[in-house]
Amino acid sequence: MRCEDIASNPDFRHLSSIEGIAVDLRYAGVNNFVGRNLYGSLDCAWAHRLAAEGLERAVALLAAEAPGHRLLVLDAVRPHRVQIQLWDHLEGTDLRQYVADPARGSIHSFGMAVDITLQDPQGRELDMGTGYDEMRELSHPKLEVKHLATGELSPAQHRNRQLLRGVLGRAGFNGIDNEWWHFEMLDRQHVRQHFTRVD
Repeated sequence: MRCEDIASNPDFRHLSSIEGIAVDLRYAGVNNFVGRNLYGSLDCAWAHRLAAEGLERAVALLAAEAPGHRLLVLDAVRPHRVQIQLWDHLEGTDLRQYVADPARGSIHSFGMAVDITLQDPQGRELDMGTGYDEMRELSHPKLEVKHLATGELSPAQHRNRQLLRGVLGRAGFNGIDNEWWHFEMLDRQHVRQHFTRVD
């Protein structure tokens, strides 16, 4: 399914239909690791309805746990054609671990993954120790114990990550080992086999 046709597919919901979240799609501007707008005229503020329902659950959980804070969605559905651009941009580097091989397909391209962070009651992004898409080991959840021990990650930064992971996890999302901002739903192979990819 082409991204241009997503609005007519009942399996997808626009992010504007989810109350209580903020949206700043980083690939729709120049504030990303490629340094240019990758979405152009495409409206990529969509998620599969299952992921959208998960975000609604996360909003409610966050409101109970940290009143005044908001989820900030940085990326949601990512057309396969854009995934290819990200992959190609990192050709010849050791950074491709941070971008799914288009030959397999990114879970973002099925609308079942979100890149997400938290805002405080004043609308400022919480300090997570690294920025979004910062491709280095300090961004890896699996290495947080080590980074806490060395002081590279502060207890406050770790608590912010735990708050994000806690509400997303209880809402049905799974995190990954090397990006604190990435969360997805269901088994990847199941999604690739049974869900519609957005091209």
